Order: sequence, then structure tokens, then C-alpha cells
Amino acid sequence: MSLSVRRGVRLLVTGRNGSGKSTLLRVLATAARADRGTARVAGHDIRVARAEVRRRIALLGHDSFLYEALSARENLSVAAGFLAPAAGARVPELLHTVGLAERADDPVSTFSAGMRKRLALARALLQEAEVYLLDEPYGELDPPGFRMLEAALDGIHARGATVLLASHLLERGRERCDEAIVLEEGRLAWSGPAGELRDGGATP
Repeated sequence: MSLSVRRGVRLLVTGRNGSGKSTLLRVLATAARADRGTARVAGHDIRVARAEVRRRIALLGHDSFLYEALSARENLSVAAGFLAPAAGARVPELLHTVGLAERADDPVSTFSAGMRKRLALARALLQEAEVYLLDEPYGELDPPGFRMLEAALDGIHARGATVLLASHLLERGRERCDEAIVLEEGRLAWSGPAGELRDGGATP
């Protein structure tokens, strides 16, 4: 595929299972290596400037990679330790944002799948990245969780960050994204305004 996403755009990435959505996001995040081709994220080549790319992106993947024995607060504090010194001060605010303030000191091992997704989102928001790569962010969330996520997406957009949102929920994606692409077997099958994407994921 050949694709260019302008700064500040919210791009919906959709397609059938196995079409390459997760792989695309993982390659852009330098979590997986591309077999061939080139890509740049925030102006940096993903092959030769991986550290620069990682400083500018936040990835929310299928796997949360949380520390089970640590509390929600401790998980975010550990993540904050790898970021700017001021990041730690945002931990209480983000726990409130994702609705986990009352469970802040409980171990993650006691959390439901939806609570883990909320905490993983809080960790991604902790970075204040230039580019957010969100892989099925609605997964495991209930309706209040949908609203929480979409408020967070609005906040990301308001400060000018770029978002690539991979999702099967086209109605939600159309409402929150500016543009959309459809993948089929790792290839770009369609691209255009998100509002023109039909429910079947096909071209209008």
C-alpha cells in the first residue's frame, strides 16, 4: 500500500479479520518489522530512527501488557518513569478520566477485561504523543466505556495529535474520524472520507 496521513487527521482503519489492520499499526509503532518498503512517522524513518518514532507515538494494542501484581496507580507510575518527569503528576487525573479512581490501588489481577482496557488507554494517554495508534480500542468496553473513550479521542484531536484507529465498529469510527481506509489481504482496497464508508466496509 501507499498511504499518507496528514498531521492532526483521525484515520479509521478497517477491513475483515486478517486484512492487516493490526500488522499495519504494529509496523508503524516499530513493534514489528516490515518485510519490505519504507514508512515515516512524524518525519522519522521506522527502520533507522526507531527510538525517535517511539518517542512520538502511543500504541494501544490487543494485549495490554500490564503488570498483574501492581495496582492501577503503580502501573501508570512505572510507565511515567520512562517519560518526562511531569508525567507522574498526571496519574491521578488519568485514573479519574478512565473511571478507575476508586480502584486505583487494587491489583490489576482483580480487574475485568474492560477495566484493563481502560487502564491501558490511560497509559497511552500518559504519553501525550504526536501520533496515537489504537487497535480495536472499543473492544471489551461497555457503553459508558465507549463514551469515555470518545471523550478521550476528542481531547487528543483538540491538541492536534494524529490518530489511526483500527476498528470493526464503522458507525463509531465514522463519527469520530475524518478519513478512512479499507484493507483487504494487506492491500489498500479503498480510501476516502470516513462519512462515505458503507457498513459493509466497501466503497460507496
